[in-house]
Amino acid sequence: KKLMDVNHVLGGENLVFWGGREGYFSILNTDMRRDLDHLAALFKMAIRYKEEKGHTYQFLIEPKPREPAKHQYDYDAATAMAFLSHYGLNEHFKLNIEPNHTTLAGHDFEHDIILSSQYGMLGSVDSNTGDPLVGWDTDQFPMDYKKATLAMGAIVDQGGIAPGGLNFDCKVRRESTDDVDLFIGHIGAMDCFAKGLRNAAKIREEAVLPGMVKERYSSYDEGFGKKIEDGTISLEECEAFVIENGEPKQISGKQELYEMVLNRYM
Repeated sequence: KKLMDVNHVLGGENLVFWGGREGYFSILNTDMRRDLDHLAALFKMAIRYKEEKGHTYQFLIEPKPREPAKHQYDYDAATAMAFLSHYGLNEHFKLNIEPNHTTLAGHDFEHDIILSSQYGMLGSVDSNTGDPLVGWDTDQFPMDYKKATLAMGAIVDQGGIAPGGLNFDCKVRRESTDDVDLFIGHIGAMDCFAKGLRNAAKIREEAVLPGMVKERYSSYDEGFGKKIEDGTISLEECEAFVIENGEPKQISGKQELYEMVLNRYM
């Protein structure tokens, strides 16, 4: 409550619920359903207070799979979105994605950014990265052009990320002991995301990769595939279609070609 009040007075545009302690260490002393019911009740109280006071900032949840709890309830973007939908909270919250948390959950850097964006739930990004060989949150400055390009592509596709943004939740490495290293980290990461934004814009302008994806899904744009996507066809009709037409033609996914085309923009 105090944080909500202070955020309002300072003109904050976002308020992040970091669920690092919303989880459990042992299932033996835990009732997961009641924990989640209680968490939803807290969020509903926060919504009511925000509305009563006329506050206008955006509520965000930041998914994280573990640390400090062994298992956290907002494990990843899909889990958090399912929670919000189940409890009727999805109209009041969006997600603040931290890619280091995404990789801790076993996904690629860009996965939760893209997934939450495609469902209209991406609200902000804690712009850091982690070491995939380390099993904890290392909060490193992002320096990978390819990952930044894929992340910024999702933000371009949704028309921006305001009132959220790119927040550097990062720290220099233990061995980076010069004062200037802090400046290098921030400048290098900003340059990385700027390069990613330029790359993402060019990819969409030239439309080679998007065109390849569109072609791959083209069978769902008309005919029988369109009926499946629209949900206007039954399982019995699917069976009859297969019996009449036989096995579908095998079409290569061409992953290597996609990767080669992406490399051209780096």
